[in-house]
Amino acid sequence: MTQVRENGEYTTAREAERVTRVVLSALGGHLAAPERLELAARLPQEAARILTVQVPATQPLGAAEFVGSVALRLEGASPDTARWDVSSVLSTVAELAGPELLGRILGQLPPGYALLFGRAELLASR
Repeated sequence: MTQVRENGEYTTAREAERVTRVVLSALGGHLAAPERLELAARLPQEAARILTVQVPATQPLGAAEFVGSVALRLEGASPDTARWDVSSVLSTVAELAGPELLGRILGQLPPGYALLFGRAELLASR
């Protein structure tokens, strides 16, 4: 969570931990078991626990809806601050996941998530 604190420029470790918990709990429900478990193995123990205990989401959220759901869980958050928080956590997750696992994760999420992970989103040609 030190990386999240640095990436998000949070003033306290407590703030970075709070944001990390909310974002990882939201993400955990949107990942299929194989990728969720593989990602958890690359995260610090507490972060891994938060990610893996989530119940699968019944309906996948688009990127904007995902950010909105995080905003509702973070007291005092606006859509803009929630986007910053989500990107701070998910860009750290992307670094820890590595390109191959991140590609599989993004492949199972709706369009728009790549930017939240700090990656460009390539559109398939039609």
